[in-house]
Amino acid sequence: MLRSLPLSLTSLALLFPADSLRAEDWQYTLRAGAASVPRYSGSDERVVAPLLGAKVVSPYGIFLDTEKGLGWAFDEDDFGLSVYIGASDVRKDRKTGFKGSDELDGMGSIKSRPVLGLDGTYHMGPIILGASFEHALEKDDDDHDTGTAWNRLKLSISAPFYEGDYGKVVGSLNSQFGDSNYVRTWYGVSAAQASRSQFRAHDTHGGLVSRGADLTWSLPINEQWSVSTVLAVQYLAGDAADSPIVERRMQTSVGGQVEFTF
Repeated sequence: MLRSLPLSLTSLALLFPADSLRAEDWQYTLRAGAASVPRYSGSDERVVAPLLGAKVVSPYGIFLDTEKGLGWAFDEDDFGLSVYIGASDVRKDRKTGFKGSDELDGMGSIKSRPVLGLDGTYHMGPIILGASFEHALEKDDDDHDTGTAWNRLKLSISAPFYEGDYGKVVGSLNSQFGDSNYVRTWYGVSAAQASRSQFRAHDTHGGLVSRGADLTWSLPINEQWSVSTVLAVQYLAGDAADSPIVERRMQTSVGGQVEFTF
């Protein structure tokens, strides 16, 4: 499940259209919806889970978002940048609510940890180039197999397909990369994990983790209300795709939500 690379609830929510990074006044946003996602990255099991969130943006660019965390952002005509500190995604080794799968029994749970993030966008006419980098911090008492510090990078290019009376449709292509610790944490199987689970040991290296595409449709109802839907596809690659925990390389997510801004 991804936060970026896994198609997690958190990552799916971040695909929905975001407000401008700069607000002239305090701005408050409430979001509610639902999404159908894999139980973890590589799973062939699915779950329908609620999408609930809120965001507060100050006139100075400081924001608090339930999806990203606490950060600061600015948006010029052609360039946008945001930095934040938030929490990483989790993966349970048993089916718990909307998270995890019994198929992962013995793998150990991947716990949420502090994450430092940096997002940037550059506009080239209607085309938007994007880059997103995250660094998950390591805790002294974390298990080596599930708690090592990791880095991941997502590069994307997006453009509008349609904009008119029926809202706006935006398509996006992306590639996602992880260092050796990232790929090992989410897709590796150590000898200790193999002895406790149904999976064979699987050594991993850093590199390309997935290629993907998103299609987002947003429709403003009035100045405060809007609705949006997104279809996201990720195709796992490299050592991630070869992992014995991966039951399906093609991972799809679909979701819809209503947003109220005041």
